[in-house]
Amino acid sequence: MPAKSKIVTEGDPLAKVMAPPPNESEEERQARLAAEAEAKRISDAIDEELQRQAKAERRGPTPVKILLLGQSESGKSTTLKNFQLMNTPKAFRAERASWRAVVQLNVVRSIRVILEAMAEAQAYHATTYSGPNTPVRTHAPDLFHSASSSSLKRPPPPLSPEHLKLKLRLAPLVQVEETLIRRLTPAGSGELEATQLRALGGGASHADRARALDREVAVNSQFAWKGVFHRMIGRTSQDGDGELTDPDDPAGILHACAEDMITLWNDPVIRGLLRSQTIRLEDMPGFFLDDLERVTHPKYVPSDEDILRARLKTLGVSEHRFTLREGGISRDLRIYDVGGHRSLRAAWAPFFDDMNAILFLAPLSGYDQVLAEDESVNRLEDSVLLWKSICSNPLLGKTSLILFLNKIDILKAKLRAGIQFGQYIVSYAGRPNDYDSTSTYMRRKFGQIHREYSPRARTFYCHFTSVTDTKSTSAVLVNIQESIISANLGNIGLTG
Repeated sequence: MPAKSKIVTEGDPLAKVMAPPPNESEEERQARLAAEAEAKRISDAIDEELQRQAKAERRGPTPVKILLLGQSESGKSTTLKNFQLMNTPKAFRAERASWRAVVQLNVVRSIRVILEAMAEAQAYHATTYSGPNTPVRTHAPDLFHSASSSSLKRPPPPLSPEHLKLKLRLAPLVQVEETLIRRLTPAGSGELEATQLRALGGGASHADRARALDREVAVNSQFAWKGVFHRMIGRTSQDGDGELTDPDDPAGILHACAEDMITLWNDPVIRGLLRSQTIRLEDMPGFFLDDLERVTHPKYVPSDEDILRARLKTLGVSEHRFTLREGGISRDLRIYDVGGHRSLRAAWAPFFDDMNAILFLAPLSGYDQVLAEDESVNRLEDSVLLWKSICSNPLLGKTSLILFLNKIDILKAKLRAGIQFGQYIVSYAGRPNDYDSTSTYMRRKFGQIHREYSPRARTFYCHFTSVTDTKSTSAVLVNIQESIISANLGNIGLTG
């Protein structure tokens, strides 16, 4: 019998690990047993709490679940922020310190786009005599992607010595960017090692590592990045205002460079340079260059609108819970935000069989842009194909689909600027290049797909939105939220 016991122990690696240490004293044995008992008590308490929560969920009202879908930069995260602002405003505003760092990063990276465009203009003029068709990138380097051609529309304007001095004086912003990226994506946060460092060596800087994935900073939704910045706030008011006391806060450098950044952005030659490279920073997410004096102030605290406009790419799936009161009854609302990058879309499917509604965002402003991950694919066409796949999915046959034709503010601006819708959407060619005509056309196109590809007949819910506009978006979301909760979008009449 002892031999049999010995064989089992030797063949069981877990038993070997759990065996008491050799030459253990009685005092050490008692301490070990006490620690094991405490660990078991905690484990049992956790199990009991999980069981209690599961029973409570079974007894209580079934939670209402909404899944946010759409391509990257479609406005999903901004829509989620609107839900948070609407349902938990105090908690939303308590995170202002965290979003301050994101706004700062947005500013620095926008300026870097201009500096890199200047560098390309210098290179162009330095090689003018070597050939008239010297190729230069015509989309914003590193950060933003457009459907521009691969050669200049027209030669960039020459830069003066003053422009080059500005460029040199703004060089410290590179270090600011490095600091902010290091804080937002610290080692061990997951997405760096797993996805962003595939082609980089171990000596790569934080900035280089973050640019490796679509050349945009991304944070893992499972990493509590917002908590990193709470220690930067000293004295805070109830609304999140306060004095920033972190000695490593980059606000000092930003403030010192503010005048030069304002001069650079408002310079007509620089504006002409950006136009020559078809770069429209004002149409890109995270644009704050028209607010530089305000957002570079040492005591700057983001407003609600700033937080909605701030751009930070997220990876993975995040769940957000809200408790709502309806007629004296509490209801649990759960919003799921999933990554829209092509490589992340496989994570959508597991959520399809348990949703009350899907809120799909299609940015109409992307008609002249291409996907960051595949520059051969038009962004608006990608949204159309995604919508078709969602409508036709048999798992979603009973799920209510709500369509947000988003970023209409940017669409209007592009149409006013003369960017032809029909030049990029071939089926629209020959029609008027105005908002009413283009928006009606796209609504009919999405509606036709919904009608033809849905497994069963269902109502088409469609809204034209600009989710950075808090007032108009909150009105739409209140309508949607109340309708889903009261009847799961049964026969409630949403504006269609």
